[in-house]
Amino acid sequence: MSEIDRLIHLLAKLPGLGPRSARRAALHMLKRRETVMQPLARALAEAAAAVAPCAVCGNLDVHDPCAICSDPHRDAALLCVVEDVADLWALERSGGFRGRYHVLGGLLSPIDGIGPEEIGADRLVARAAAPEVTEVILALGFTVGGQTTAHYLVERLSGCAVRISGIAHGVPLGGELHYLDDATLTTALAARRALG
Repeated sequence: MSEIDRLIHLLAKLPGLGPRSARRAALHMLKRRETVMQPLARALAEAAAAVAPCAVCGNLDVHDPCAICSDPHRDAALLCVVEDVADLWALERSGGFRGRYHVLGGLLSPIDGIGPEEIGADRLVARAAAPEVTEVILALGFTVGGQTTAHYLVERLSGCAVRISGIAHGVPLGGELHYLDDATLTTALAARRALG
């Protein structure tokens, strides 16, 4: 496989890029080596070396704990549970939430071998049991997996002295958070409802 074919093949693995889009992107980069391709290659290498998951929440950052967990201005009483880092970034982009996060890293799926251990349910319960936490917001998508995981987490969190709520209005059935616009996410967080 030639270097160009390998570049196209790797680009086609990115979300939203198929083979045709990957060819266009590769051609664009190759025509603009000094202004696009070389800076991108350096940025990719630096990110690969420096970025790691936060040991507290699971966010990706160059610091551990991450900037969100380290921010003293964040409301430690609110803990927002999301499926993936993309959902955390979407909520942060909306500017509608100033608490802390917990990234599950997936949803329960027995068929795929993803159980409570794989999503770190015990870590979440331990964080929710901290005295400063008063509310756990389950910001999971309205998919079968999202709702199954939410019901399981409500049961697991029932022994903690916290209010358990879920995001509401504006998130469509089957919707995934990282595809939603900022206003919809802000409204969904503001209109959260009790689950347990």
